[in-house]
Amino acid sequence: MPGRRLSIEEREELSRGLVAKVSLRLIAGRLGRPASTLSREVARNGGMARYRAARAHRAAPARARRPKEHKLARHWDLARAVEGGLETRWSPEQISPTASVLSIRLSRTGGCRTRRSTSSSTCKVAEGFEPSLSRRSRSGRTCRRKKGPNPGRGTRGRIVDPVLISERPPEVEDRAVPGHWEGDLVLGRSGRSQVATLVERTTRFVVLVHLPGDRKAETVRDAMQRTIATLPEAILRSITWDQGKEMATHASFTVDTGIQVYFCEPHHPWQRGTNDNTNGLLRQHLPRSLDLSTLGQEQLDAIADELNGRPRETLGWRTPSERFAEPVAMTG
Repeated sequence: MPGRRLSIEEREELSRGLVAKVSLRLIAGRLGRPASTLSREVARNGGMARYRAARAHRAAPARARRPKEHKLARHWDLARAVEGGLETRWSPEQISPTASVLSIRLSRTGGCRTRRSTSSSTCKVAEGFEPSLSRRSRSGRTCRRKKGPNPGRGTRGRIVDPVLISERPPEVEDRAVPGHWEGDLVLGRSGRSQVATLVERTTRFVVLVHLPGDRKAETVRDAMQRTIATLPEAILRSITWDQGKEMATHASFTVDTGIQVYFCEPHHPWQRGTNDNTNGLLRQHLPRSLDLSTLGQEQLDAIADELNGRPRETLGWRTPSERFAEPVAMTG
């Protein structure tokens, strides 16, 4: 696997290929590099006729340094906006989707004197300005991490007479009609505490359910019913869950609430991808090392409010709360 930067051996191979009038694409194939990488390497070092491996290799370290002043250091209003977003745990992509969106949001709060834009990579660099901002980033890291394979969940028992996801109506799949939710449990320290999570598929609105004692089917059913009773009836059409035993009483839940429960196939978390993605975001607030039974419903509501107040690209950079309010207002 080649490194990020060209080695002296690769530059020598490139130089020999140019002398022999071999195409850059063919040389790139031999080196396992994109042809565009070699094209830029040649262009910045005198072109095909003047390229020399040793000279290019000596010049590379100096060229890699970036002595220019960082954009956030030049524009205090932009830096303040980025830091504010990081403080509230927005992702770099949410802080700076486009120059126009950033300017509009800043102008609403009176924090922007001029229209400026910033990239998500600029926001990632900003996390390194202040250690506390790095700790508040979702991952707690300022560098990317390679993603390994997902080992999947172990067997958690079987559901009796499940209504499978393949039987859901088409309106659920295309997110055309709000009111269809996805749910799961987030487990705490040693798997001995839990919180139920519900996400509305169309608006990405999050609801967290307090489960301080256990995750028996009856406990989860009763807590879910209490929570659902606080939501507008018009946006309660169905819930999609995984094959966890905590929904073993799904039949009585449907009878009591009128809400149909659909089940994913075993070990298919992507079939409720909206909830799976949201649970990943929640891990910043609900880490696996935390005893989740120590959190009350008010604390969980505050966490949900923070997520529901973040602009989402998939919602056109509106917030889940804004989108959720629309169907509620129409039915109210």
